[in-house]
Amino acid sequence: MGPIGVVLHLFKHVVAGALAVVVVVGGLAWIVSPDVRYVTRAAVAEGGILLRARPIAAVVADSATDPRTRAKLELVLAARAFAADSLHLAAKRTYTTYSRVAHDTLVMVLTASRTDRLEAHTWSFPVVGRVPYKGFFTLAQAQAEARKLEGQGLDTYLRPSDAFSTLGWFNDPLLSTIVGEDSADLAATVIHEILHNTIWVPGHVPFNESLADFVGYRGAQAFFRARGDTLNAARAAARWEDEIRLAGFYDTLTARLDSLYASGAAGPALRDGRTRIFGAARDALAGPVARALTTMDGRWLARQPLNNAVVIAEQLYRTHLDVFERLLEEQHGALVPTIAAVRGAVEGGGRGPGPADRWAALGAAEAAPR
Repeated sequence: MGPIGVVLHLFKHVVAGALAVVVVVGGLAWIVSPDVRYVTRAAVAEGGILLRARPIAAVVADSATDPRTRAKLELVLAARAFAADSLHLAAKRTYTTYSRVAHDTLVMVLTASRTDRLEAHTWSFPVVGRVPYKGFFTLAQAQAEARKLEGQGLDTYLRPSDAFSTLGWFNDPLLSTIVGEDSADLAATVIHEILHNTIWVPGHVPFNESLADFVGYRGAQAFFRARGDTLNAARAAARWEDEIRLAGFYDTLTARLDSLYASGAAGPALRDGRTRIFGAARDALAGPVARALTTMDGRWLARQPLNNAVVIAEQLYRTHLDVFERLLEEQHGALVPTIAAVRGAVEGGGRGPGPADRWAALGAAEAAPR
């Protein structure tokens, strides 16, 4: 979820597929197929996480659990119940267990792009379709893949993630890597991940992630208001406003890059143009954007890597947020009918092959008489 931690999607086929490959194809496939090796490693890592999981209720009741962790786990259970009972999301068994991991970073997530256009390099997986990122449980494997793509002339962006989702295929445990988040972000993360169980459009990652971010933070606001926790409700609202501000920043940056790439610039002209645009973007992050943000440090963001792959990764969670906001306004601020309108639009319309069809379907839902 943006700066909270990019959500890595590993799926049921990781375990089932890995076992099937080992049994049917055997050691030869391991030797000749990088995909088989990747899926098998992911299956082993996922299996370890699941084996270490304990019921959250048992961890809460355990006298050895420190008070801060207990309070956060109780908050997770409450947010999960709110997502299921009040927002009518498919909570399934997500976040009913808790798993400790050895490090603060669970996975490394890799994004890549061409240098002469904002075009993501993608990987294909069953169930979810093509996705513009790939996760690795070891830094060495992630760096090796990044170097390979850079050798092909691509921009790359490698970043840590502290959470993942299996879209409800497994009983996703809450990981110790995210318990340290503040209460507003933690509740938003819980609702974000459960939204993925409810609505997931294969091959449309920016739509899925942007919708989940919207429901996560708007849902967290509603959750804390229902508990009478005005402080955390305000914190969730402020965090969402910062997401909208950053969406505007990246929209502007994207437009400038698209203009450069459409000009046909190549060689030194392309490199100089990129340097100029990214330099101006860093200045904006450190200056006016930093002054506008209230829950994030724009100056810190300005010091981070910035290239096409970074822009694509950041936009995954901040695409057309205004569409969701307008739908919410049409529903007089009521989140449940807004989610229902989105679900109806994506399941009942917009069946074309391109990603824009989902936004077009939402536009039609927004324009429909109430």
